[in-house]
Amino acid sequence: MNAIAHRYDFVVLFDVTNGNPNGDPDAGNQPRMDPETGHGLVTDVCLKRKIRNYIEVARAGEAGFQIYVREGAILNEQHRIAYLRIRDGDPKIATEKRLNPQNDAEADALRNFMCQNFFDIRTFGAVMSTGINCGQVRGPVQIAFGRSIEPIMPLEITVTRAASTTSRRLVSDSFDDSDSRFENRTMGRKYIVPYALYRSHGFVSASLAAKTGFSDDDLGLLWEAIIGMFDHDRTASRGEMALRKLIVFEHSNALGRAAAHDLFDRVSVRRTTVQGQTAGSDHRLEGDGPARRFSDYEVLIDQSDLPVGVTIRCLS
Repeated sequence: MNAIAHRYDFVVLFDVTNGNPNGDPDAGNQPRMDPETGHGLVTDVCLKRKIRNYIEVARAGEAGFQIYVREGAILNEQHRIAYLRIRDGDPKIATEKRLNPQNDAEADALRNFMCQNFFDIRTFGAVMSTGINCGQVRGPVQIAFGRSIEPIMPLEITVTRAASTTSRRLVSDSFDDSDSRFENRTMGRKYIVPYALYRSHGFVSASLAAKTGFSDDDLGLLWEAIIGMFDHDRTASRGEMALRKLIVFEHSNALGRAAAHDLFDRVSVRRTTVQGQTAGSDHRLEGDGPARRFSDYEVLIDQSDLPVGVTIRCLS
């Protein structure tokens, strides 16, 4: 299948309600923040993980749509499969702890095998130069950090657990959660963001797609995964996350017709007009109170005087 022929840039808007979109394990799993501005952050790795998880559910068992970076995967053993295929009949491959390509042709064959079989490698790329070496692949799709539109104010919530991990006797026979004598009760903490709208930018390179075989079908699946990624990522800390907007800029060629940052500037997010104000009023909710729902914002897309060869699509 032919690789994509056009360049794409895209804007992703997603939100969280009473949840933790991306906890930092080095900070007690608190929501990630820019310490200078107070804006919330979501890493590119976090967003790619959700896309991978969606593909794993949507295309489970289909040839060409395996996921390379997944829970429990042993990466060197994934590489070994490529060597077994390329060096058909070599009995040493199954037991060798270190393997390297014998020449440039074999290195290309190993990388091509990994790209053909693993969706996330031909999409995001991978560093596979480990003990069993399959080289490196630079992926055509890159996603930047997500950043909240406004500063966030994380809340620290205390939670309790009535069940015990040991067989200690209860001091009280009554199951009273407020009873301080209920010896088995343990306490913990969790962090939530009451509400925040995040924005992330993404890029799809046609020139790199030609090297990995990233096709128009793969691109369509990527859009599908971005739109649906939060619906298959529910946890106690991420119960209410949603994709709100996916705005795609398509260029008519592989190199592109305009700078990505100029196109991104055409998408602005601001507080909605106060109910009852006239359409032309400049009075906004900005500063009048914290946002608590997506309807507190409006998304504006400037489609005037678009560069020749650039089209805008809103896919969600």
